[in-house]
Amino acid sequence: MFKNLKLGKKFTLLLLSVFLGSLLLSSTAFAYVLNQNAQDQLMSKALVLMQTMNSVRHYTNTQVNPELEPRLEQEFLPESVPAYAAREVFEKLREETAYREFFYKEATLNPTNLRDKADAFETTVVEQFRNSPKLSELQGFRKSAGNNLFYVARPIQIKEQSCLQCHSTPSAAPASMIERYGEANGFNWQLNEIVGAQMISVPARQVVSSAAQAFLLLMSILLVVFAIAIFAVNALLRRFVVRPLSRMAQVAEVVSTGDMGAEFEYSAKDEVGDIAKAFNRMKVSLSMAMQMLEQPQQYKD
Repeated sequence: MFKNLKLGKKFTLLLLSVFLGSLLLSSTAFAYVLNQNAQDQLMSKALVLMQTMNSVRHYTNTQVNPELEPRLEQEFLPESVPAYAAREVFEKLREETAYREFFYKEATLNPTNLRDKADAFETTVVEQFRNSPKLSELQGFRKSAGNNLFYVARPIQIKEQSCLQCHSTPSAAPASMIERYGEANGFNWQLNEIVGAQMISVPARQVVSSAAQAFLLLMSILLVVFAIAIFAVNALLRRFVVRPLSRMAQVAEVVSTGDMGAEFEYSAKDEVGDIAKAFNRMKVSLSMAMQMLEQPQQYKD
């Protein structure tokens, strides 16, 4: 069937085949690259937020607590806890539209405030950090309450002795803290121990949506470029190949009837021009051969 098609249709089918194959390969590659790029962008944003929360923790621990120290000796204030301060600041930040879908949690294996208790998945993340002390960061996707989330996690390690004032033993903790949270949780922490993980998560649809928008834009550009290319190639093919060959076929038909006045006209110095020259030489040779055949007949007469 392909052999019976006109030259223009053959080239069109060939270009379409190349286009579809290229589109399949490029779409697969683009989808992967764009998805990775979307993840990197969200991760970069999440890490900035995490650094901000670390700054809040540091400020609370080094600036706020010393000022409140006289009062803290008499009364426990949750606002003086770095993790509490960071969580509250982040909740305020989530009131902004750009950060509304971001979630922050200091997932802890044995927290004082059960709000920070690590769930099953978060526990596995913390255990990974505990088993691999050199591991500084994890990222990926998880399921939570039926939703797909993209998360970034970093370990929480007890690096300051001051943290153990409230987390070593119940007897060493402020009495007001015990009254508020009890003495069952948040104790027996050790210096340099990894007790939890800072986790920032965002719905995975943000990754998919961002990648999908970029993917559709690139695919649209590719479709337009290939459509223009197919149109341009077909137009050039018709003008410089199909039409000249059609005219040559018509002239050859006229010459075959004995009309030697017809000319194979084509001025371009390309392959089609070479064919036109070859046809003209063939026509001249044919004309000479016919004349030679006619001369003996004249002598006989």
